[in-house]
Formats: sequence, structure tokens, C-alpha cells
Amino acid sequence: MTITTFLSSQEFSQDALKALDATVNGPVFIADCGATTHVLLSFQSYQELLAQRSNIAVSLGAPDVADIEFDAPRLDIQLRKADFG
Repeated sequence: MTITTFLSSQEFSQDALKALDATVNGPVFIADCGATTHVLLSFQSYQELLAQRSNIAVSLGAPDVADIEFDAPRLDIQLRKADFG
């Protein structure tokens, strides 16, 4: 079970070892003036995030679509001269 820890930047500065130890249980969010500015992860968690990464083409792709047969109707486009008058 992942436990998320929140620390202020002041708490982090005073006890960085506490933050490092907390990464065993999940990410540690560090806030400065109420806004989250940093996230501290264990190296194992970081590697797991990298392993999940894929590019946009893979994410948007639909692998089952290749099995669908589709015959697009042929278009008959008639060209005509432009009328500038």
C-alpha cells in the first residue's frame, strides 16, 4: 500500500533523513509557501515510472483496429475552372 507523505520545505530542510525514510512507503511531496514544488521518490519507484512510459503514438493507438475490414467508397471529384467574375 502506497502512503503519500507531505512535508513543507522547512520540514524537509530540518530533517531530510525523515523524507528519505518516508520514500520507502511512497512519494514524498515537498511544498513551499503552500504549493507543491518537488516530489521525492525511491529509485525503485522512479524505475517503475520509467517502465510505464510510452510515446503518444502507442498511447493513442488502437491495436485491434488492424483486424477491422474497411472499404472506403471511391470519390469522384469533378474539377472546374475558377470563376473570378
